[in-house]
Amino acid sequence: MKKVIKGGKIATATDVYEADVLIEDGIITKIGKNLEEDAEIIDATGKYVMPGGIDPHTHLDMPFNNTVTDDDWESGTIAAAFGGTTTILDFCLSAGESKLSDAVEKWHAKAKDKAVIDYGFHLMITDFTPETEAELPVILEKEGITSMKVFMAYAREFQSSDRTLFKAFKIGNATDTVVMVHCENGSVIDELVEEALANGNTAPIYHARTRPAVLEGEATKRAIELANLAGAKLYVVHVTCKEAVDEIIKAREKGYDVLGETCPPYLTLDESMLAQPGFEGAKYVWSPPLRPVEHQEVLWNALKAKQLQTIGSDQCSFSFKGKKQLGLNDFSKIPNGGPFIEDRFGILYSEGVAKGRITINEFVDMISTSAAKTFGLFPKKGTIAIGSDADIVLFDPEVKRVISAETHHMNVDYNPYEGWEVAGEVQTVLVRGEYVVKDKTFVGTLGSGQYLKRKPSSQPLIEPALN
Repeated sequence: MKKVIKGGKIATATDVYEADVLIEDGIITKIGKNLEEDAEIIDATGKYVMPGGIDPHTHLDMPFNNTVTDDDWESGTIAAAFGGTTTILDFCLSAGESKLSDAVEKWHAKAKDKAVIDYGFHLMITDFTPETEAELPVILEKEGITSMKVFMAYAREFQSSDRTLFKAFKIGNATDTVVMVHCENGSVIDELVEEALANGNTAPIYHARTRPAVLEGEATKRAIELANLAGAKLYVVHVTCKEAVDEIIKAREKGYDVLGETCPPYLTLDESMLAQPGFEGAKYVWSPPLRPVEHQEVLWNALKAKQLQTIGSDQCSFSFKGKKQLGLNDFSKIPNGGPFIEDRFGILYSEGVAKGRITINEFVDMISTSAAKTFGLFPKKGTIAIGSDADIVLFDPEVKRVISAETHHMNVDYNPYEGWEVAGEVQTVLVRGEYVVKDKTFVGTLGSGQYLKRKPSSQPLIEPALN
């Protein structure tokens, strides 16, 4: 059945205006005042009508640190929907697989019959054998993957050599693929970790003290120069600090093709969280670590100036009881990661728009449109326009709510924002015109999420209809 969203205020990355939206067969077909159609009427009075969020950085059902993340493709995508996200891009890990195609098949199996929103994959690269080097361009084309990731940290699990990184950049150039890089100097971090443990420093705060900002800045500069040498597009994930921001700004001023992402915790939480009494600080262990509070304003300013373009959740959830406690006597054994997929949208609105740091248009760009453009989804996703998918969020900016693990939908026993009062609330979420969340109640269908084959960002997925 057709649907018409009436009475709301449409907010995109460029405009805010009052209009109705007609949805037919999952597509937006008309936008205008006082649309009269034989259709279901969705009352959006007093609400923003926004494009669904696109989260470019998630880790669902992912093995890591000798355990597995607690949110799989069912709980993770349901939580995402409650948080206003209608598309995620998850990292497909190829470590331990002899063929890249085996890794992709494994990730398809994880999502099948579980995902309730649309999704795509980034392909993670750890090393190149002659076979994987030959297979990579074929997989990227066949699977419609426009992005791959390389780690400069985590020697035990994922860390690649500079040679592997440079090869990835060369392939990125040849295939018009975005190369995403986790920028920390993993080898020096490992030395600092060993030194800290040898001196009896085992508490969670030493996770931050052994991963200083200078090592993020140094790795960011190295990745930038190698990417530029290879002629590749670089996307720096989860930027946390001034040192990394400064390198990105300098590179962009020189005309380098560099994009940057940050995440809600780096904008709102700080290093002191890891120094809480007892073992509470383990709840805030992820990498790169939280920084001293003065880095937050640098990140906000970089977003405002579009030196950083996107907000990823870096969803990588491990429950406090049982899993985080694996590192009770050794901070290096605390599983790295936090639960943010549900609160990415709400935290950025409350701390950004409601507090006057960013405009509603900048919010939509950061939370949806910029990621759609970067990763080959625009204008099918990331905007409200004729011809685009009807991925739509009805958001009430007047509601005040309190974040809590007791009410969130993620499969973890804590929330880093426990007790925070935030402005605004997601009320209803549609994916391709179908309800996933309706009046704050889950009404979606497991497995209804579709895999998105993408094309490089220089080639639009669809031509937008003009009439």
